[in-house]
Amino acid sequence: MAAHAAVPAQRRRINTHGWAGPILVGVLYGLYAATVARHGGPTTLGQLWLGLVSAAVIAAGIHVLHHQGRSLRRELRAPAWGVLSGCAVGFLFSLSGASVLSSSGLGLAVFAVNTVAAYYSFYTHEDAAGRPAPY
Repeated sequence: MAAHAAVPAQRRRINTHGWAGPILVGVLYGLYAATVARHGGPTTLGQLWLGLVSAAVIAAGIHVLHHQGRSLRRELRAPAWGVLSGCAVGFLFSLSGASVLSSSGLGLAVFAVNTVAAYYSFYTHEDAAGRPAPY
């Protein structure tokens, strides 16, 4: 009579797949923010902190919208992506020494374009209940 082999207990794996994209975008954004803030001068500790904090904020925002955004309707999820991208671009433009008005205008333009593009993408790739389309 053969004995049953014990089924090994499955360990819970740490899934880093959901953080790879946001971390990569955050690191690139933080490096660019620190570079723009330098204005051609030497690197300071404040600029490195600026890059680190902005990288963390962008990475966390992308991760939250990517994983928790499904709980929002597409009419609210699209502006959320637009706000994130508009604020990110407006902040980078303000680091270059541009005025508050021009930074806000560019941020609003990016917000509008990205909101429309995200809504179109969500509308064409989901059914009315928010599930991915079957095609």
